[in-house]
Amino acid sequence: MAVDLTAQLTVDVGNGTPPYEQVRAQVADLVHAGALVEGDKLPPVRVLAAGLGIAAGTVARAYAELETDGLVEGRGRAGTVVTGVDGDPARARLRAAANRLVTAARADDLDDATVLAVVHDALTAR
Repeated sequence: MAVDLTAQLTVDVGNGTPPYEQVRAQVADLVHAGALVEGDKLPPVRVLAAGLGIAAGTVARAYAELETDGLVEGRGRAGTVVTGVDGDPARARLRAAANRLVTAARADDLDDATVLAVVHDALTAR
């Protein structure tokens, strides 16, 4: 049985943050806070979309981003399941950001050396 998230999530289409990012961030916060734990099943895309009054594609994108973050795993017809975080929420957030960076770099055909150089520059510039 999927966790009911409709009462825990809100989407404000007028606040400037894309709706998929609002959903992604709120679900990620629930995972980091321990309100969603490893093995919890997220609602089907269409069910959550209907409950929030947004398009199914918006929820699908949020779920895809959460999968990139390493917080959930899509299991096809079995649904989307929380994979959890390894202890420290700050480290989990950093890992999620790193996963997004790698995904973006791969989409732009950047090699590992370039990505590492950019991260090194960012770290040493402060």
